[in-house]
Amino acid sequence: MSEQHLRKIDNPVNKYPKPPFKKQPQEVPGLASKMDPIPDHGEKSYRGSGRLQGRKALITGGDSGIGRAAAIAYAREGADVVINYLPEEQSDADEVLALILAEGRKGYAIPGDIRTEEFCKSLVEQAVEKLGGIDILVNNAGHQQAVDSILDISSEAFDTTLKTNVYAPFWITKAALPHLPEGASIIATSSVQAYDPSENLFDYAQTKAANVAFVKSLSKQLGPKGIRVNGVAPGPVWTPLQISGGQPQDAIVKFGEVTPLGRPGQPAELASIFVQLADSDASYATGQIYGAAGGGGHP
Repeated sequence: MSEQHLRKIDNPVNKYPKPPFKKQPQEVPGLASKMDPIPDHGEKSYRGSGRLQGRKALITGGDSGIGRAAAIAYAREGADVVINYLPEEQSDADEVLALILAEGRKGYAIPGDIRTEEFCKSLVEQAVEKLGGIDILVNNAGHQQAVDSILDISSEAFDTTLKTNVYAPFWITKAALPHLPEGASIIATSSVQAYDPSENLFDYAQTKAANVAFVKSLSKQLGPKGIRVNGVAPGPVWTPLQISGGQPQDAIVKFGEVTPLGRPGQPAELASIFVQLADSDASYATGQIYGAAGGGGHP
């Protein structure tokens, strides 16, 4: 094998930035383009090999973070992609769309708030129309706000977390299911918070546990139909979710240092997991939760 085809082996400890980080508060939902350092979503690093050629994917929260990494990877693996995001995240979404189109794939960006059933139904209908179907559904969008006491979580805030993280995947999956063919893949983004909740993420942790149950239960329903359902449980990953209230700013300074790798993950480091779970080569993987937490967390 020629030297140019050899891939360098990276030391994961030193591969990406380590704390301390600067405090950098943003309003919800936050923009990746304003983070310091800017997250790596695989813009320059992810290389595809045709694993998802001809596939059609809908990804919620596809403008930044883990959803953006999945969108870039899917396009480079040959898939056409629709991303959903909030209107406030348009500038990030435009960057993702440009990257998808640069791969010669069809790419569409559909803004909207998934906290309403009406929009969730419309999102699926638009995605099906634009792509000519869907065979990969990634329920990734999430809402996370750190609050020290249950007494300080309003019913409105609790509702926002539940609607975004639990209701929306239910509504979107229900709307998408009639369109999903045999061999389709559904992927949910859960969290290590489902297994070892932090005291200041009381509501978020409950929704992530619900996402695990979503995967475990729905995979049993859909297995006989030839549709696989899996999840990914990240640990601390450097995304706008964290700096826009998902963590206290004091925690941002040392974000990820408690992991054995001593740093937070970058979205690009999870992209290959989402590709693997979508790929038909992973045909015996269903009802599984894949962890990616830098050596900590569960599973």
